[in-house]
Amino acid sequence: MNQDLIVCQGLGKTFSHTKALTDVNLNIGRGKLVGLLGPNGSGKTTLIKLLCGLLQPSFGELTINGYTPGVETKAHVSYLPDRMYFADWMKTRDLLSFFQDFYPDFDRKKAEDMCASLKIQPGDRIKSMSKGTKEKLQLCLAMSRQSYLYLLDEPIAGVDPAARDFILNTILTNYNPEATVLISTHLIGDVERVLDEVVFLQQGRVLGHEAVDDIRAREGKSVDDVFRDMFRANPQGGDYYAG
Repeated sequence: MNQDLIVCQGLGKTFSHTKALTDVNLNIGRGKLVGLLGPNGSGKTTLIKLLCGLLQPSFGELTINGYTPGVETKAHVSYLPDRMYFADWMKTRDLLSFFQDFYPDFDRKKAEDMCASLKIQPGDRIKSMSKGTKEKLQLCLAMSRQSYLYLLDEPIAGVDPAARDFILNTILTNYNPEATVLISTHLIGDVERVLDEVVFLQQGRVLGHEAVDDIRAREGKSVDDVFRDMFRANPQGGDYYAG
């Protein structure tokens, strides 16, 4: 088995004349919590949509577990989008039944327990939920699958600071430990403590990919501080050296 779960080689994506991703070369291993970090518009969501098969590359190659994103990968990749995509009329129990019918690897009991801990009731209707509660419900659904890759697009962007720690702890304690979790965010300070590695993106290019501990040891500061310094000096993205 290839040790790398995700392999990108010269990967690029364009929309009309706009380059969303350019020459992305990236290898991500198994059993990792990886932060996909960058300012708004850096290409984080585009990369995640390529990984889950919602978009097709304009050029280059992308494989997950040795397969091009498609039927083989979608069965084992759990995707949490950055916005609610379910109908407002649905109730919590409707969504649990939908996931149970659609995904063979969905653990309904686990999802019910997670919802109960978040005080989300089976009869609660989506249209009556706050934005934060909707995001928590989607997280419960995504993390209740036994996948080998979890793609979480801005899982804490819409919740208050007090709820962020709870969500991060939910991610840490409910994913398959042999799987990789890719968390897209620009709220670096909030997620840094749970990450093994980070990938820096800016204007569709990878500026660096490195272990969090290595960055701290070399720079003598947090990943959040390194990122802030990088873009404070040069809004277009400063030079980055991954030792």
